Amino acid sequence: MQSIQKTVDFDSVADQLFGLVIDDQKTMRSIVRQMLHNIGITEVEEYSEGASAWNYLTACTKDVPDFIICDLHMEGMDGLEFVNKIRRSKIENIHDIPVLILTGDPDHLIQDVAAQVGAAKVLQKPISAPDMRKEIATILGLQP
Repeated sequence: MQSIQKTVDFDSVADQLFGLVIDDQKTMRSIVRQMLHNIGITEVEEYSEGASAWNYLTACTKDVPDFIICDLHMEGMDGLEFVNKIRRSKIENIHDIPVLILTGDPDHLIQDVAAQVGAAKVLQKPISAPDMRKEIATILGLQP
């Protein structure tokens, strides 16, 4: 799904999108997966922490996600470190993947830092499926 144009409607390509969800809470991963399913995105890979997701990405040969939804606070490699690794990656098909940071932390300083390290957007928990759909469409350059 790498070359999408802004004239393309989200609903016409949602079933072709591949998302990666990273969150240390199994319940949250399940909620996000269900939300993505409800908006038409059924191909979703999930990881409980950043290091495993990073290993997956660096081992990818063809199934690179179109977008990533990542929790901010996780043990080990947190969301900030994960986004920073992606943006600094020399691997061509990884460094441009848009990342949405999902957090319940209302601290605007942390949210600003997430944006500075390369997050496409920082989203506040809880988020609705229509808002998630709109944000994914926006970061992929699709018509919502």
